[in-house]
Amino acid sequence: MPPNQTSPPHPPIFPTYPDLPNRVALITGIGQVGSPTSTTWGNGAATARLLAHNGVKIFGCDLSLSAAERTRSRLLSEFPSLDMTVMAADVTSPSSVQAFVAAAMAKHNRIDILINNVGMTAPGSPSTMSEETWTSQIDLNLHSVYRLCHAVLPIMEAQPTGGSIINNASITALRYIGKPQIAYASAKAAVLQFTRATGAMYAAKHIRCNAVVPGLMYTPLVENLANSEKAEDREVAGRIMGHNVPMEWMGTGEDVANAVVWLASGASRYVTSQTLVVDGGITESTGTGFGVGEVKSRL
Repeated sequence: MPPNQTSPPHPPIFPTYPDLPNRVALITGIGQVGSPTSTTWGNGAATARLLAHNGVKIFGCDLSLSAAERTRSRLLSEFPSLDMTVMAADVTSPSSVQAFVAAAMAKHNRIDILINNVGMTAPGSPSTMSEETWTSQIDLNLHSVYRLCHAVLPIMEAQPTGGSIINNASITALRYIGKPQIAYASAKAAVLQFTRATGAMYAAKHIRCNAVVPGLMYTPLVENLANSEKAEDREVAGRIMGHNVPMEWMGTGEDVANAVVWLASGASRYVTSQTLVVDGGITESTGTGFGVGEVKSRL
């Protein structure tokens, strides 16, 4: 990590859960940006890695097939016997989502875990954001969760073992963090209520639905900005890393993965409709998250 980034005080722990081997997991947004030589893991890729560590069969998608294939290549080098398939899919397209789910069922004939990991922000306040941007943000960050659940829930209902759904949200759903991104924050807040209601509706059918809420995470996106040749990109990265997280260090994709996989496993069998915040305590502190005002939209 860059010199001004406080590293985690200890390496990540990769737990194992005895009920997960041979389960089938669908993961959206399994690829990541950044240099092909980077060793940093994005949230989706890190989650896939921990699932692979637990012997889960992975079926992933990304808007970029090359990004998804890079994650698959990294995992196969670490887990040579891993059963993992990736494909290109657009979560804003109902037909693409249906094709993704159908392809997973054609191969595995079951879906035990659904991880809705896709998300992206855009800048703007209620007065400055165009309606087109608002609509596209809600579609990507909220409607995509509905589309995947709409396709997967009937499959899980038909399985005696049910399933576990984990939706990726954001601390912007909980509080204003000093970065105007009204549509993203609104969509992620809606994802939390969607999660709570869905978990309650399907609890009797052995289907659990929970959400993970990451805080300021040191991901390949931040790393990419920090190493950019453009001064404006490096400035944005510096603002992010100039955080005021009470733990005094930024989380990583592995921290998100540990939360997601715990919720996917039987270790959390009595947990549903819940929001698990992974943020180093920042949403309970008095800071806004960045220690500065606006941060550019690419974050």
